[in-house]
Amino acid sequence: MKETAQQKNTCFQNTYGLVLCGGNSNRMGADKSMLQYYNKPQRYHVYDMLLPFCEKVFIACNSEQAKSIDADYNFIEDAPTYNNIGPMAALLSAFTLHPQKNLLLIGCDYPFLKADELERLSLLCKDIPASFYNNKAVIYESMLAWYPYSCFDELKHMFEAKQFSLQQLLRKYDAIKYVPTDANCIKSVDTTEAFNEAYKLINAV
Repeated sequence: MKETAQQKNTCFQNTYGLVLCGGNSNRMGADKSMLQYYNKPQRYHVYDMLLPFCEKVFIACNSEQAKSIDADYNFIEDAPTYNNIGPMAALLSAFTLHPQKNLLLIGCDYPFLKADELERLSLLCKDIPASFYNNKAVIYESMLAWYPYSCFDELKHMFEAKQFSLQQLLRKYDAIKYVPTDANCIKSVDTTEAFNEAYKLINAV
């Protein structure tokens, strides 16, 4: 497993990184975690970015995606109990295995995300959830957020009540809002056209 990029003094304390693959995108027509902006699939690019910040990193994936994860990378497969509930499945599956660890959830949809933005987020992570925040849309970016293990019970209660919105969870906690210095880093790429545009910008094509 990949460990070489880790540091002893991680920025996010007692935290495991969770790279959210997501499912097959209808609008994209492909698995977004396998798109390449930086000479490797996005799932591995994000994983490697998180290594210096977290004690361990895992790719959060469904059973089909788990078959294609390279052996060098840790992964956590969505538990069958949590099938088809969206990103909450990744958190519940990871907290079930590691109930005393905080989780930094980062989606594969954000190719402009940079390490310095994660470092600034880490300074805000204390006792309650902290999330990138989109001031323009007035919403939390729930797939760019830090979830302390103290919210595991609330996640379970929400699941039992068939409430699967992480946005709702963050609002319940009045989560800390981190407005990034570069607004592009919270720009989600969800279509083929957006991917082509982002690829050209990143690679100066």
